[in-house]
Amino acid sequence: MNVVISILSEPSIILGVVAFAGLMLQKKPLTKVFEGTLKTVIGFLIFNLGGSAITGVLKSFNTLFQVGFHINGVVAMSEAAVALAKENYGYVVSVTFIVAFVANLLFARFTRFKNIVFLTSIQFMFGAMLALVIKSHGYSDTAAILVGGISIGFASAFLPELCQPFVRKITGSNDMAIGHFSMCAYALSGYIGKLFSKYENESTEDLKLPGWLSFFKDFTLGMSVIMLILFYIASFAAGQQTTQEMAGSVHWIVWPFIQAVTFTAGMNVLMYGVRMFLAEITAAFISISEKIIPNARPALDCPTLFPYAPTSVMLGFLSAYIASLMAAFVMASTNAPVVFIPAANVCFFLGGTAGVFGNSTGGWRGAIAGSFVTGLLLSFLPLVMYPVLAGMGVAQSAFPAVDYNVVSIIIHGILTLVGKIF
Repeated sequence: MNVVISILSEPSIILGVVAFAGLMLQKKPLTKVFEGTLKTVIGFLIFNLGGSAITGVLKSFNTLFQVGFHINGVVAMSEAAVALAKENYGYVVSVTFIVAFVANLLFARFTRFKNIVFLTSIQFMFGAMLALVIKSHGYSDTAAILVGGISIGFASAFLPELCQPFVRKITGSNDMAIGHFSMCAYALSGYIGKLFSKYENESTEDLKLPGWLSFFKDFTLGMSVIMLILFYIASFAAGQQTTQEMAGSVHWIVWPFIQAVTFTAGMNVLMYGVRMFLAEITAAFISISEKIIPNARPALDCPTLFPYAPTSVMLGFLSAYIASLMAAFVMASTNAPVVFIPAANVCFFLGGTAGVFGNSTGGWRGAIAGSFVTGLLLSFLPLVMYPVLAGMGVAQSAFPAVDYNVVSIIIHGILTLVGKIF
């Protein structure tokens, strides 16, 4: 039994099993089955390595930021919250992850919502948050698994529909959907962009940048420069002594540079891992979904849209991060129960994606406005659920993704009402 629980608690193995089963059902040669299974596991582990590198850098950045600007708070970053949740609810979280995918397939098969979100860490994180919320009401593991899994399965099929009009506009096709769980924010960003519809043709990709800023067209270079600026601001704010203590044997002036480029390297590693295991999972299930779920549409991770408007991604990241910083200062100045320090990688992926959506309908103005609102949601929505999660032992982080919080608030409200009635 311990072996089974251990397997179910390890997403890379679960993904490998899913890929293996899918490829076997397609009657692929054993060499292809082995290759696809191994690539899935390795891809997810690469994804985790990139995430670990990013997390390490961001912990340093957040320390500098808090010391430099005298802000005490916790990092709004799902990975840390999941780690805390897995300590006590690893079985519930892992099985919810599987039930969610099965439920997603059933909703896609028997309803008009034909979107299938392929298994990734985002469902695992979603399951972790719902497990904590449902267990906080005293429900059994079985009830938590069923309610959480079915809720995520429905959200996986339904929420991409909110984004689909904008995805069609961005990609020029209806063959894919977005399946990253801040879809409420992405759709909202698209609608906010419509407020600037008369500037729709002034896309971020057509901005005339001076020659010395042309490197921002390159994701890696642009990301490096942005992180360099942020790190040196935080380092100078924290002061030489604090920075040198964190830098160890590296000179305190050199250390921020190393951290910034490490962050960018980690981001590239993470994206490579995502592409690797998503490709294998998609290949494993695409033919199956075609056979048993007519008109099924794969709902993919948010980086899928980045190539369509890379400048929007950069602009969206900066706008969302600024909004999150402003929210942190508001929380600090109003004596909020906790101050959420924004995580740069969260703002990059979610704010950047919101920027692509806003840009599609309102040009660069829509990109800035839509991602700014997304940044506010990433900060203030977790504040609503913080008392519940803190009561379950997750008081040192948060789940910032918008859909996690929207669905959790709804379920928490329903369970609270049910508890009062019965």
